[in-house]
Amino acid sequence: MPPSPIRPAIDALQHFGRAARNTYDPVLRIGVTGLARSGKTVFTTALVHHLITPGDLPALRVSGEGRLRRARLVPQPDDAVARFAYEDHLARLTQARQWPQSTSRISQLRLAIDYERGAGRWVSGSARLALDIVDYPGEWLLDLTLMDESFADWSREVVAQARQPERAAIAGDFLAQIDVLDPAAPADEQRIARLSDVFKAYLQALRQGPEAIATTPPGRFLMPGDLAGSPALTFAPLILDAGTALVRGSIAELMQRRFEAYKRHVVEPFFRDHFRNLDRQIVLVDVLSALDGGARALAELEHALDRVLLAMRAGRNSWLTRLFAPRTERILFAATKADHLHQTQHRRLEAILRHLVERAIRRMRAAGGEVGAIAIAALRATHETTVRDGADIVRAVAGTPEAGERIADTLFDGTAEAAVFPGDLPEDPTRVFADEKHGGIAPGSLRFPRFRPPAAPGHLPGRKPRLPHIRLDRALEFLIGDHLR
Repeated sequence: MPPSPIRPAIDALQHFGRAARNTYDPVLRIGVTGLARSGKTVFTTALVHHLITPGDLPALRVSGEGRLRRARLVPQPDDAVARFAYEDHLARLTQARQWPQSTSRISQLRLAIDYERGAGRWVSGSARLALDIVDYPGEWLLDLTLMDESFADWSREVVAQARQPERAAIAGDFLAQIDVLDPAAPADEQRIARLSDVFKAYLQALRQGPEAIATTPPGRFLMPGDLAGSPALTFAPLILDAGTALVRGSIAELMQRRFEAYKRHVVEPFFRDHFRNLDRQIVLVDVLSALDGGARALAELEHALDRVLLAMRAGRNSWLTRLFAPRTERILFAATKADHLHQTQHRRLEAILRHLVERAIRRMRAAGGEVGAIAIAALRATHETTVRDGADIVRAVAGTPEAGERIADTLFDGTAEAAVFPGDLPEDPTRVFADEKHGGIAPGSLRFPRFRPPAAPGHLPGRKPRLPHIRLDRALEFLIGDHLR
C-alpha cells in the first residue's frame, strides 16, 4: 500500500510544533549510537552520572566555570519509548563490576539542566535546558541506507560482498543455496524461511568475527524483538540480473515485497519518529578491535563509518529546514576504550580515527555542519604504570582482567590485577591499512584484554561513587556546550 499523501503534511506540522515549543522551552536531543560492542550503554550511563553528580568535568565550560547548578532526571516526553535503565546499569557497573548487555532497542532519558548564563550574554541569570538522550543500536542506523535502495540493488551488493575472499568461507551455506535457486520459481514459504535462516546465520557470523564492526543490514534480523517470525523479517537477497522483470507469484517477487515491507514497517518509522528529530549525534567506534583484526578489518570499518554518515541527514540548518526537515548539525566520532592504551598513545588513536572518517568529515563540513573526532573512555577501567621488558622500561596500563581472559601463559580469575603493554600504534595513521609485509600491524599482535569495570573510587557511605573517565568532558562540551553558554 502506498504511503498516505497527507503523511508529509502531518510530519511538517509536527516539526513546526516542536520547533515552536523549543523557542520557549529549549530542548536538545542527542543520539548515542555505534556499531557492535562500541560501549553505547556505558557511555550513556557515564554521561548521565557525571551531569547529575558534577565535579569532574573541567572541559565542559558550564561545569568548569561553576555555572552548572543542578541536573536531574525527569519524566521523558515519549511514553511509547522504553526508558533507559540508568539506575540498573550504574549498579551493575559500580557494585557488580560487570559490563551491561549490548544495546538491543531504542531507549531514552530526559535530563533537566539548570545553569547560570555566562558573562557577556545579552540575557543574564538562570536558565534551563531539557536534554533528551536517545540510545539506539548502530545496526538500526545502517538500516537507513536501505531507504533509497531497491531489492535488486541491495541483493547485488550483499551477494558481491559475500563472495569476497575474506567472507566467502562464512557465507558458504548461504551462497550455496542462492547459487542453485531459481528466483522465478513459484513462491514457497518453507523454502523462503530456510533461506532467510541461512542468511541470518551468515549475518550472525559476521558479527561474531573480526568484521563485527561492519554490520550488514538488515539490523533487525539479529535483534527482531516483537517482529520475530514476521514476514517482514523473513527474506534474503537473491541473484538477480540487472533489468530483469520479476515474475508474478515467484520467490523473487515475494522477497521484494517483504524487503519493501521491512522498509515500510521497520526502517521508515524509526527514521520518522526518532532519528530525524535528533539535533546532535555521537557515533562510538571500537577502533582497537579493528586494529587488532588487521588492515582488512580496518577497511571494513572505514566503509561502515562512511555509510553511517550517509545515513545521517547532516548539515547546517536554515530556518526552513529547522521547522520542517531538521538536519543533524553536529556529529562526534569517538574512539572508545582509550583506557586500554597509555596516554602517550591517545593522540595516535585519535589520528587513526580521523583518518578513518576523513571522507565523512569533508562531506559534513561541505554541508555546513560540524564534525569532530576524539579518543575517550567513558568509564576508565585501568590506570597507567610501567613494566620491565628485558632491559627496557615500557609504559603500560593495569587493571583487572575478566575471568577467563588469558595474557601470555596466565589465565585470570577476575580478581587479580595485571599490567599490560598493549603495543605501540603507528605514528603515521595511513600505515594501519598496510599489511604486515609493508609495515602494517600484524593481526593479533596488539594486546587488548577485556578488563572489569574498576572498583568505584572515592566511594564513601552516603556519597555517590565517582566514575573515572578519559575526555568525557570534552565530548560533552562538543555536544551540548554551546547550549549552556
